[in-house]
Amino acid sequence: MFRIGVLLLALLLFPAAAFGQGAPALPPAYQMTGFKHIPQMWNNCGPATLTMGLTYFGVAADQRPAASWLKPNPEDGNVTPWQMVEYVNTQLPGTTRALVRAGGDLTLLKTLIANNFPVIIEAGYDPEPQRLGWMGHYLLVMGYDDAAQQFLTQDSYLGPNQPYSYAHIEQFWHHFNNTYIVLYDFSREAEVLALLGDQADVIQNALHALEINRQRALANPNDAFAWFNLGTNYVALAGYDPKAYEYAAVAYDQARAVGLPWRMMWYQFGPYEAYNAVGRYQDVLDLARVLLNEPGTSQYIEETYYYAGIAREKLGDRDRALANYLAALENNKNFAPAREARDRLQGTAGG
Repeated sequence: MFRIGVLLLALLLFPAAAFGQGAPALPPAYQMTGFKHIPQMWNNCGPATLTMGLTYFGVAADQRPAASWLKPNPEDGNVTPWQMVEYVNTQLPGTTRALVRAGGDLTLLKTLIANNFPVIIEAGYDPEPQRLGWMGHYLLVMGYDDAAQQFLTQDSYLGPNQPYSYAHIEQFWHHFNNTYIVLYDFSREAEVLALLGDQADVIQNALHALEINRQRALANPNDAFAWFNLGTNYVALAGYDPKAYEYAAVAYDQARAVGLPWRMMWYQFGPYEAYNAVGRYQDVLDLARVLLNEPGTSQYIEETYYYAGIAREKLGDRDRALANYLAALENNKNFAPAREARDRLQGTAGG
């Protein structure tokens, strides 16, 4: 039985954070220019979309450099927003920077666009005509039109200048905690932070996103994405409250009980972190085993091996834990958490 009542009571302990206080009025329509569209190579949505955003700053319209660092194994089915931000901030020459936050809304998207900041969002996706089933996808948002009630995007899969209705973005962005990446020149960092207001602070941002999903879960207890997002935001608050991982685990349990798309954990890994943190190591191994047995590219996702390695290490199975860390690095040699875990274990073993 899930402790939903306990979780909802705990949610009340977290205040909502404000966004956009005193923000200037937005134009009814706006479109950024200066992007070059890039059709994605196989399984390459993240690097292609990120590179499209970077063309605004003069980066060549070639997705291969980003792909070679973000996913050295072309079969890797996922690149996280945090990896994309790390690539921009550590691997690119010059002054282009990136940050990632959650809990965004349509007003925020329009505000950033109207101030000429490229924005990438992560959203659920199942495009026509293939209808391959739910999956994650990145969109570069470059314009909006209030009269038409739509955003204009660069879509690495469907093509350039693809419109998406406000309603579509609201529905499918929710699947990924309304996560967004802002690209900017370092000389304008103060402007970005000012536009974000309280959301510039990562703790306030997590509280804000948690409050959004608290309201959604209260309004519709069968919204599995709201429960999952609650778990994700509690994980983000783990350093803020000692019970955050416990609340996260309960929220993830409820999301799974309601029912999630089978590809969900190709993209988001909070359940692994929360379950490991509260000692539910076998649950982590069971989830990882299910994922590795799924069809497609799921066996190439480095995070699956990494979190399974953590669970095995906690259970005292150092040899298999090390094998998991090595498998994670085999799929992505640049995945720092697995490298650090490998080095820690090998150091412990005297190797």
